[in-house]
Amino acid sequence: MKFNYWALKISLICAIVFLFQLIPGFTDLFVLNKSSFVEPWRFLTAIFLHGGIGHLIYNLFALALFGSILESAVGSRKFLFVFFISGILANIFAVNFYDSSLGASGAIFGVFGALMILRPGMIVWAFGIPMPMALAGLLWILGDIFGVFMPDNIGHFAHLAGVAVGLVFGAFLRENIHTQKREQRFVLDENSVQRWEDNNLR
Repeated sequence: MKFNYWALKISLICAIVFLFQLIPGFTDLFVLNKSSFVEPWRFLTAIFLHGGIGHLIYNLFALALFGSILESAVGSRKFLFVFFISGILANIFAVNFYDSSLGASGAIFGVFGALMILRPGMIVWAFGIPMPMALAGLLWILGDIFGVFMPDNIGHFAHLAGVAVGLVFGAFLRENIHTQKREQRFVLDENSVQRWEDNNLR
């Protein structure tokens, strides 16, 4: 299981892409909108775009912190799978509700969802107080559910879709981890068995 700092690398890529967004017309080429159905790369590229410096910093902080925790727990390959599948599926869902949207939030909420299952008791700082990851995630979900009924500039539908995908992946990964531990627990080393036979059966 390798940890290659992909959470930090993706954060750096997002920061570099944000600089390109200063070029007039750049964002329009890659943002998520109704054109995504005929230009499907937008479901991916919109993950790397952000609507402002505040949006960028908030997402990069969450990605660097929680993404690194998930990556260290499950390895780089599985982290990347959770991140990108959550982000793409969140965008496929969100495009039906917004004229246009952008940002890594759907993918990051996928990371949150996976950690809610894999590290439910991990203490995180949320809403100004320390609390278990499972509780923080639940409050974030409730906040987005309420946000759906109070429209603003936040992609609540993308968040909810992303965290749902992350929860599914988290459950799958947790079951795989437990299965591997059970298998390792009952693996008998042939040399150890031979030594036991030599010592006890002669």
